[in-house]
Amino acid sequence: MTDQNRKILVLGALSAMARESARVQAGKGASLYLVGRDGEALRAEADDLRVRGAGTVDTLAMDLTDTIQTDTILANASAALGGLDTILLFYGVLGDQAGAETDPGEAARIMDVTYTSAAQWVLAGARHLEAGAKSRGVLMTASSVAGDRGRRSNFVYGSAKAGLSVLMQGLAHKWGGLDDAPRAVNLKLGFVDTPMTSDVEKGGPLWASPEDIAAIVDRAIEKSGPTVYAPWFWRFIMLAVRATPHFIFKRVNL
Repeated sequence: MTDQNRKILVLGALSAMARESARVQAGKGASLYLVGRDGEALRAEADDLRVRGAGTVDTLAMDLTDTIQTDTILANASAALGGLDTILLFYGVLGDQAGAETDPGEAARIMDVTYTSAAQWVLAGARHLEAGAKSRGVLMTASSVAGDRGRRSNFVYGSAKAGLSVLMQGLAHKWGGLDDAPRAVNLKLGFVDTPMTSDVEKGGPLWASPEDIAAIVDRAIEKSGPTVYAPWFWRFIMLAVRATPHFIFKRVNL
């Protein structure tokens, strides 16, 4: 399968990383189906992608936490694109950790957006790719290094991303034992300069741009293992974080 043949569904298509990833794929001639909440913004993004060289570009405005018709939407996307072999899930919400600890509604919002609904889309996407026996099919999620170890600053969000990562690990294990199966790829993102991190102080070598992540996504679509730290050095940072004994870790303000 060449890049020009890729038929890509982007869930959370208006996030900064999703936009840049779609633009890279459009430049290779891929066809795309964009799903997000703002219909006008989606249409503008679709026009931009066509100019960049995309094939078919269709859009759907919806709240992705509404997971009642996931299978129908996937079938519609496949019909619009003339097939569907790549699914990119790029949405979630960091939320307010302090608020989540005291307000059940805020905790539920973080968990529903970041894990519960995302998990439903992952499972629906897996069903679709399995039914099509897409040996080069790819299901990719944007998770986070926050799920590697609970930290006082964001453990509600981190727990949701940890759940998503384990779901993808299990799917990768299932498909890894089958012939002619798709690939499940889970990106574990470090610090990325996006609107979601607008309230976080930025700067330094640990911060990546959406363009950096889009390049990683591009490589992972074609070839990667089931877990991709993005950028790569976070694998070693989180190895150290996980290995730190609790009696030391509890004194670290992270």
